[in-house]
Amino acid sequence: MPLDAADADALRDVRYRDPFADPTPVADEPRAKSLFGEVLDWMLAPLLLLWPMSLAVTYLVAKSIANQPFDRALEQDTYVLARQVGMRNGVVTLALPNVVGDFLRTDNVDAVFFQVRGPDNAVIGGDATLPPPPSDDERLAPGIVAFRDSALRGDDIRIAYTYVAVPGGTQSALVQVAETLDKRNALANDIIKGVILPQFVILPLAIVLVWFGLSRGLAPLHALQSQIRARRPDDLSPLDAQQAPLEIAPVVTSFNELLTRLEQNVAAQKRFIADAAHQMKTPLAGLRTQAELALRQDVSADVHRCLEQIAASSENAARMVSQLLALARADAGLPARGMDRMSLAPLVRDVVREWFPSASARRIDLGLEAPDAGVEIVGNGVMLRELLTNLIDNAIRYTPAGGSVTIRLREEDADSQAASPRAVIEVEDTGLGIPAHERARVVERFYRILGREAEGSGLGLAIVSEIAAMHQGTLDIADPPFSESTTHPGVIVRVFLPLFDDRTYP
Repeated sequence: MPLDAADADALRDVRYRDPFADPTPVADEPRAKSLFGEVLDWMLAPLLLLWPMSLAVTYLVAKSIANQPFDRALEQDTYVLARQVGMRNGVVTLALPNVVGDFLRTDNVDAVFFQVRGPDNAVIGGDATLPPPPSDDERLAPGIVAFRDSALRGDDIRIAYTYVAVPGGTQSALVQVAETLDKRNALANDIIKGVILPQFVILPLAIVLVWFGLSRGLAPLHALQSQIRARRPDDLSPLDAQQAPLEIAPVVTSFNELLTRLEQNVAAQKRFIADAAHQMKTPLAGLRTQAELALRQDVSADVHRCLEQIAASSENAARMVSQLLALARADAGLPARGMDRMSLAPLVRDVVREWFPSASARRIDLGLEAPDAGVEIVGNGVMLRELLTNLIDNAIRYTPAGGSVTIRLREEDADSQAASPRAVIEVEDTGLGIPAHERARVVERFYRILGREAEGSGLGLAIVSEIAAMHQGTLDIADPPFSESTTHPGVIVRVFLPLFDDRTYP
């Protein structure tokens, strides 16, 4: 099945990044879930689900609370009306004195109805349309008031009813008092409003507090993340597990164990590189010497070219071995006794003087702008000599014949934005230059800009960067201020080192 344009682009990108990668386009892997979002979901989801349930329960409780006082009043009215039922001339009658107007009331909200039925179920008084109790309802004992819900002329009503024993008879009369539910509903709504309305303020506030509390609870994780991100790539020292939360401490401990194993592996690799480089120095030097001696002999032109290539290759290999040794020493760090107060000026002059023959052989103008003495720092002379050697070697190697390389040494201007005074070692050349988008990568080990014909190992600026960092210094790469050439724009490489300060260094 042919690939569409998007899949073809993805396949081409994979092959460009890694020629040995699986040719099948790799689908995007699902992103890991956020711990913050996961905990927040599990905290807020039950809260949001329980809220409607709490509203329903609140409504039922409010209805029950609202019914109680009105049911008591309706019960009292039923007792009062039951007392008006009597027997006259053998007939059940209802006497309604003026007091009946106190409870048979009709106001702007609720309407009250009553009904009295005789033993024969005939309506003696009141509203004849008021429904009687269901026929299957168990008859109450006289004097007991019961309640039921019903409807009258389209309105929901609450009915209280009781039976009154008829004197001299075995049967009883039915007394019912009913009222509409408007006041009950109004009271229940007031209760619900009083409970629910604050919840509309409390619920968002609870969500905000949960968010804030969760953020504060995860703050140690963010602190740990910042601590790890702020580390140098070569810093394999263990993290402080005591400052981590108890739940994260096992993870930090396991991470520290991983760092320890990684440090051991890296140390073994560095020892191997240093040992191998050291062991290779002697045979490479012997190979070069033998090739140079053979060149002095009377040999054919083809053999002479082969010997020249052997000599040049052995020289380049010896240079790479020296750089590997320097890099191994830089990786190993320096003991405190290796850092002393020293003057950079004589060191720079000595190193530049050593490179004059090589620069002259390549027809490159090698210049120096430095004071005769001074520019004191705290450093290691051997490593700083290696730093200068790599800077000058890179500049000469990538500058064509007829170009120039200028080495400058100065103290930083007083109006600089630096927090403390610094020494500046500056190497400017008129070579191929370093494009701005490549400057972050040229300090990586064994990285070389594509298309450059000059021979090199890609270790020079990596060594400079390591040694500068070892001295609490920094490396900067910039364009020359007055370069007009497009093919050879040149470059300025600056190394900033802290100046000696007797207030901080005894």
